[in-house]
Amino acid sequence: MAATKTILRDDVRTSILEASIALMNEGGLGSLSMREVARRAGVSHQAPYHYFADREAILAELAGDGFDRLYDYMASAIGLARPKMGDKNRAMGEAYIRFALNNPEVFRLMFRAEMCDLSRYPEAKLKADKCLQLVATTLGVNVDPSSKDKTSPDLAPVIASWSIAHGLATLMLEGKLGEAFGETLDQREAAAGRIIGFYSERLAK
Repeated sequence: MAATKTILRDDVRTSILEASIALMNEGGLGSLSMREVARRAGVSHQAPYHYFADREAILAELAGDGFDRLYDYMASAIGLARPKMGDKNRAMGEAYIRFALNNPEVFRLMFRAEMCDLSRYPEAKLKADKCLQLVATTLGVNVDPSSKDKTSPDLAPVIASWSIAHGLATLMLEGKLGEAFGETLDQREAAAGRIIGFYSERLAK
């Protein structure tokens, strides 16, 4: 009986998260409300509060899951890349942009502190730090994600690599630069590969 109740609770929790993602994809981050999430999930309007304290708690869960998946995207790509640092950086950057294009609203949420302050959600923050650590390790940089000092020269390649991929992903998602990236997902990913490759070639020198 206890196991059955656990399964049912997990099902409701999953339904709430899936409804939240659907709402975000349809209407953006601002469209998510606890009442509408409950209606979309097919549960009572109080049910979400049994699993999440408020809307930000739902957003933190989604952001943490997003960083988990971003890590998997990048780690898988790095594992398939040739051993040269430039090749690994290119694979990592392409995977970063692929994740953003495949998960636009979750990607936006992950980096919107005004929507979800990850410092208040340690588990989600650890997942974000894990992504930073992966970038640093791939580029051969020793970094402590928990450190408050973000000005060390050693972080320059990490910040540069992340900034290029993130900036490019944001430009694509916001539709900037017109049709410079192409219209289809494949065209955009190919364009991203060329731009990431431009930086990666210089990193390898």
